[in-house]
Amino acid sequence: MNIKNHPYFILITAVFILFSFQIYNFVEKSFIPPSLQRAGDATKGYDYLVSGDYVSSGIPYAFFKDFGLLDSSNVLKRNGEASLIPPQFNLIENTEGIKILTPNCLSCHADSINGEFIVGLGNNSFDYRIDVQATNKFIGVLVGNKFGFESKEYKAFEPLKKASDALSGQLITKIRGLNPADKLTAVLIAHRNSNTLEWSDSLLLDIPEQTIPTDVPPWWLLKKKNAMFYTAIGRGDFSKFLMASSILTLKDTTEAKVIDERFPDILAWINTLEAPEYPAYINKEKSKLGRKLFELNCSSCHGTYEEQESYPNFLVSLDLIKTDPELSLAYTDSLYSGFIDWYNESWFVQGSHPGRLVIEPGYIAPPLDGIWATAPYLHNGSVPTVEGLLNSAIRPKYWKRSYNSKDYDFDALGWKFNEYQNDDNCNCYDTTVKAYGNQGHDFGDDLSQKERMAIIEYLKTL
Repeated sequence: MNIKNHPYFILITAVFILFSFQIYNFVEKSFIPPSLQRAGDATKGYDYLVSGDYVSSGIPYAFFKDFGLLDSSNVLKRNGEASLIPPQFNLIENTEGIKILTPNCLSCHADSINGEFIVGLGNNSFDYRIDVQATNKFIGVLVGNKFGFESKEYKAFEPLKKASDALSGQLITKIRGLNPADKLTAVLIAHRNSNTLEWSDSLLLDIPEQTIPTDVPPWWLLKKKNAMFYTAIGRGDFSKFLMASSILTLKDTTEAKVIDERFPDILAWINTLEAPEYPAYINKEKSKLGRKLFELNCSSCHGTYEEQESYPNFLVSLDLIKTDPELSLAYTDSLYSGFIDWYNESWFVQGSHPGRLVIEPGYIAPPLDGIWATAPYLHNGSVPTVEGLLNSAIRPKYWKRSYNSKDYDFDALGWKFNEYQNDDNCNCYDTTVKAYGNQGHDFGDDLSQKERMAIIEYLKTL
């Protein structure tokens, strides 16, 4: 008798294969467990988002108005004087009765796509190639000269100026549209006491030299995710991480507690967001084929949609995903070790609703709702289209887009771009630079072009 046909051999082989499969999945993809989130009022959350005082220092409104910097577009449909300021600012009145413009969350979490301004879309057009923080140094001089350096107006601006001075020169990226949020947080933390959150003019931690960029993910995906950020390090109370934006000008933990009580409302509003609908024609027959191919090739990481909606919440290992590892390595190696220790010993992990950093190598496989609107792709924005995401051979090494929100490629699903042979004076995205690589996520390489385009047609429906 052939031993390979023996029933015990078959059973043992099946168990071995199943066990091996489980080990493989544990190594290559690990499940991120959910955390209990605080409930909030979505209506109050939106109001606080676009008019709240979670950043408590800013540019005097009188100065802003006198210099002709008002914005009449009013894309946020605000009332009164607030209708005349850019959407990236809130108009508040501080405790001294001074009206000021304070930076808000929309500096990073709003942008235009196909000519439509969308709150919750990641800002992928802001330009951090220049030292934007240096502008506040100049504004500080002008405010001081106009109102006096001991005036209430200057005092209202001073905490923002201090933070801007500390950030100046620290947030430079090599390409427009990418965001230095991780470095920004590290710099601000380096100037704050972890227990009191009070500002220190001198550094309390070493600041890493390297600025590792990220593309800003859309807010409407957050309600599906069990962890925040591309590295999935944000675990526990999401509101704690969201309100951390206030450390730009935060006074101390007393102010932090007041702000923290309001951010569950903002989270509740974020959780009401839906992805924008694809605005062009969709071939329904091709989309049906694309759905089948997607569920066979993509859904195990990115989930299923429509009537069978599910999302697996997997952290995918660097060995499997093979995308640029530098952002993940910054946390698992030593670059941000001081920042991690600071946070996990700070006020943010105290109380009944802590937010904690959990460090594991890899990147989260995101949901794909509204993927058409979220170009460029990968965590560092290195791939301009979904077609390139599904075919690594056609990804441009050097490329540049116009940053016109209507300059959209409805066939390849992403930004139209010009490709270059080298980076000589092209002022373009150079994927050969450390942390800017476009490698990995090559799972679509074995598909035919017809199959890829069918999947793209289906992705338009999400």
